[in-house]
Amino acid sequence: MLTLSQKRAVAHQSGPALVLAGPGSGKTLVLTNRIRSLIETGNVEPCKILVITFSRAAALEMKQRFFACIGDEKAGDAGGVSFGTFHAVFFQILREAYGFTGENILRSGERQKMIASLADHFLFDHGKPGAARSEQTELLSGEISLVKNGQIPIEYYYSSSFPDEAFRRIFHEYEDWKKSLGKLDFDDMLTAAFDLLQSREDVLKAWQSRFSHILIDEFQDINMLQYRICRMLALPENNIFAVGDDDQSIYRFRGARPELMLHFPSDYPDAALYLLEENFRCSGAVTQAAEKVIAENKNRYRKMIRAVKPYGEPVTIRRFADMPAQADFMIREIRRLHDKGFSYGEMAVLTRTVMGAGYLAERFMEYGIPVRMREVPGLIYDHWIAEDIFAILRIAQGGRDRSDFLRVCNRPLRYIGRDALSGPVVSFEHLKWFYREKPWMVERIEKWEEELKLTAGLCPLPAICFIRHEMGYEEWLRAYAGEHGIKEEELLGVMDELETSAAPFDSFAAWADHILRCRSELEKQRTAGTAAPGTGQNAVTFQTCHGAKGLEYRAVFLPDLNEGIFPHRKAGNESDLEEERRLLYVGMTRAIEKLYMTMVRTRFGREEEISRFLRPLS
Repeated sequence: MLTLSQKRAVAHQSGPALVLAGPGSGKTLVLTNRIRSLIETGNVEPCKILVITFSRAAALEMKQRFFACIGDEKAGDAGGVSFGTFHAVFFQILREAYGFTGENILRSGERQKMIASLADHFLFDHGKPGAARSEQTELLSGEISLVKNGQIPIEYYYSSSFPDEAFRRIFHEYEDWKKSLGKLDFDDMLTAAFDLLQSREDVLKAWQSRFSHILIDEFQDINMLQYRICRMLALPENNIFAVGDDDQSIYRFRGARPELMLHFPSDYPDAALYLLEENFRCSGAVTQAAEKVIAENKNRYRKMIRAVKPYGEPVTIRRFADMPAQADFMIREIRRLHDKGFSYGEMAVLTRTVMGAGYLAERFMEYGIPVRMREVPGLIYDHWIAEDIFAILRIAQGGRDRSDFLRVCNRPLRYIGRDALSGPVVSFEHLKWFYREKPWMVERIEKWEEELKLTAGLCPLPAICFIRHEMGYEEWLRAYAGEHGIKEEELLGVMDELETSAAPFDSFAAWADHILRCRSELEKQRTAGTAAPGTGQNAVTFQTCHGAKGLEYRAVFLPDLNEGIFPHRKAGNESDLEEERRLLYVGMTRAIEKLYMTMVRTRFGREEEISRFLRPLS
């Protein structure tokens, strides 16, 4: 049964239309019923309808929902409707024009491997941590996509994370490599399709005549190139039906342009505007709180979403002394909700970044609460900085494995060469003998040896603090961050988390046992069930707010709502802050019944401010 606002959108027949579909407003229901209406009421041939989504999973779901909507008896007649992602549609255009096949597509793994190789050559020295290179390679790949999708001339692009000349050299080398192989990456599917349609009027007209109606899902995530191609294909009738929510545009870092949705009425002055005002997902309390938060954004369509469900329990907003106190509260509440009948799989902890989940997940496992870490790569102990610290501690405890020495002998820089570390086992006596003709080097090695002996006599927390501050590891981290365009706060934050983790233990053996148990439990959860999140799987889901988009849970916890975390410290201007606020709005509206918003007074011994985003709720 459609609501009045849904019926109005479904009944739209011709010309451009923009449908503002808030969280839980039934946008998929509207899209599938509009397709049905076009066929049954508008007499549009199914083969003339193109539905574009942002993922294959969304395209498949849309197709299944459509066939469920029309029923089996009509499925044969309506089977000609085209459902596909942007990349699938644009590659079809290229395939028909140029005869491309799947062999011409550059796989994601191939792309990342090549970009990593170029980064190694032009940006990194090979002695730097592999995990750090991996993080920076991802950032590099994203910037390359931004340049191509934004159609920015490379000579006018200034990298936000890398030396400009190095970035431009990598960009050119990568493009030349692809051309030599005759390959297209996913960005090329857009740029090549755009160039083809712009230069070949016959090809453009052929595709314009193929589809009379274009429906676009998640329109708030569209980038400029995708939008320009869709506008070209929709001519001359301009039967473009765009469905999305500007308040849920959270992928600007991938090239999404939320302003395109805001400018849609300017691009199409005769466009109809439909607002899906009802939220069928969230309780009244959650809906009202989320609306108060997002209303602070200035660049948005003004709207007032109404909850269909009762008001329910008020949103819980609590401030705690520190991270352990916040974790203890969350553990108690999850146990209480579980006792009331909430399955663990109906609850989620949504964080701003992947690193924000590690400590909490560890505490949950310590108290026997099963967790499922979705896009979060693992525990803090798997980070390369943690591996550095563990290598230093092993050496301090008497370990002499060459791989540990190779890893940390020059962190900080001591000018110890690889040729001095011969054989699988290293001894300090051999090191001093190797540099016997360089007294200053012998002094350095003796100083390091003495520092390690001091470290060996300490408990885990004091040992880490000694390595960090007295042995010069933090100073080396800061220098590393500066050399590689990384925010030093991100690296120092890993050290902070390691100190927090080590604090409760009075021996390295006890801490090691704890780490082993956490890793074992996490591996058990990873290999357990494969049920979809929110469907009763017996584990609390940990994921970022970005990763939670499109999902829903009976209870949602949003921790660490402090300045510098949410909004993130990288948010340097008003556009960034508005995107951060939209991201929080997405996180809040994943909650069906219960929403917890928490923050701390101190974090790693430092005073923390409450997130500015919570002011409307005070």
